[in-house]
Amino acid sequence: MATASIFDGNGIDARYREIREVYLSDNRPWVVGYSGGKDSTCALQMVWTALSSLPPEQRQKPIYVISSDTLVETPVIVRYIDVTLARIAAAAAEQGLPIKTEKVTPNVDRSFWVNLIGRGYPAPSRRFRWCTERLKIEPANDFIKGRVAEFGEVVMVLGVRSSESATRAQVMSLHRIKGSPLSRHSSLRNAFVYGPIESLSTEDVWTYLLQHPSPWGNDNRDLVAMYRNAQAGECPLVVDKTTPSCGNSRFGCWVCTVVERDRSMEAMIDSGEDWLEPLLEFRDLLAETQSPEKKKLYREFRRRSGQVSFINGTDTPVPGPYTLDFCKTLLHRLLETQVRVQRDAPPGDDTLLIHDAELHEIRRIWRAERGDWADSVPGIVRGVLGHDLNWVLEDAVTFTGEDARLLDAACAERGVPSELVVRLLDVERAAHGLKRRHAVHTRIEEVFRQEWRDLDVLLAERKAGRAINEADTGELEDGEELGLPLLEYGKRAAE
Repeated sequence: MATASIFDGNGIDARYREIREVYLSDNRPWVVGYSGGKDSTCALQMVWTALSSLPPEQRQKPIYVISSDTLVETPVIVRYIDVTLARIAAAAAEQGLPIKTEKVTPNVDRSFWVNLIGRGYPAPSRRFRWCTERLKIEPANDFIKGRVAEFGEVVMVLGVRSSESATRAQVMSLHRIKGSPLSRHSSLRNAFVYGPIESLSTEDVWTYLLQHPSPWGNDNRDLVAMYRNAQAGECPLVVDKTTPSCGNSRFGCWVCTVVERDRSMEAMIDSGEDWLEPLLEFRDLLAETQSPEKKKLYREFRRRSGQVSFINGTDTPVPGPYTLDFCKTLLHRLLETQVRVQRDAPPGDDTLLIHDAELHEIRRIWRAERGDWADSVPGIVRGVLGHDLNWVLEDAVTFTGEDARLLDAACAERGVPSELVVRLLDVERAAHGLKRRHAVHTRIEEVFRQEWRDLDVLLAERKAGRAINEADTGELEDGEELGLPLLEYGKRAAE
């Protein structure tokens, strides 16, 4: 049995009527999520058309059109959205609609490059997709919370469809307000969700866009061409964990390693966007670091907590963050990629892969948290870009690369891990000049609780502990499974 279409009977007029009724039913402002794809474009266009028929005195409630920029979006999509947002703002002002546009971005300390290159987070995977919440959910939610603080309550207008996201449809149904087309937001208080195209099929969406011209001056055939060239679907504005994210060859982040191949980027390159090829090469480099047999080449054997965990039943440590040396390689390669892309990009395209604020934050993290006494970031930037940024001058107690070399030599003579001493000195430096130093002792204790021995030493102790336990009990028990710190387990086994 064929699914009913909104083009049957007066289906479109009924959609417009519901949109106007919901808009006029209260004073809650609307926040429309716009990603530049077909669904969000259709939703915004239907809202625009429906409200345009209201008299000016009834079009007073503000409507915010927000687009989430993760700062690692595909440049073609960024350019399209930037142009579109400018057209939306201009057309709304000209037509007397209370629509404002806003681009939301992650805070610099939560950005992709600050986490990956600065802190050493591994490239996202299906098991550890750390990017979605930091880059998409938090920026959108921060904007929504700001409007809630200003107005008390808001309505999120999303281009979600039941036929495309079963999970989202189930959640919206679960939170549906009885007798209302609105649902309560799954996680944000005083926020409600309205899906004006919830019942539309994919065919309905495309038919509507091709039969109804864009009210802000876009040519929807360009959108069709962009989908055709990328052979991809839409990457939606993500506002909670139930919203379908990317990672399925959709438009979205060019660095995405959740999929094995970025077919969207490959298709764009095949369709003539050759200047994007360096991005695909860099993305493939990140994907390579996920290969199980190569992880030990790129990542620490310690976790970010400073502890060492082993995969159950093996002597293989659970990989930690990228090593500082590899992070330096990534930064160098990223800046080289940026130079190549800017050189070959179409006229007027000033693609920036990493922002100055992110470089400053990476430098701070390397210096304060990762023992980069050599202050590597300015040198890498100067070597690739040929110029300096406005680097912050640090105080007199800052250590240098020469200090690091002297410390390495001194520690080697005494058999002390130089990383441990570096961390202790960094704790003291950070507390320099403070009147109250109680927190310093706590931080020093935390440093000593971390694991500073070499992996060979840990493996030897681990095997010795198992041998002792096997001799005593006739059984092989794993200290990791017992939940004991490795050092404590070795002591107990020896007793």
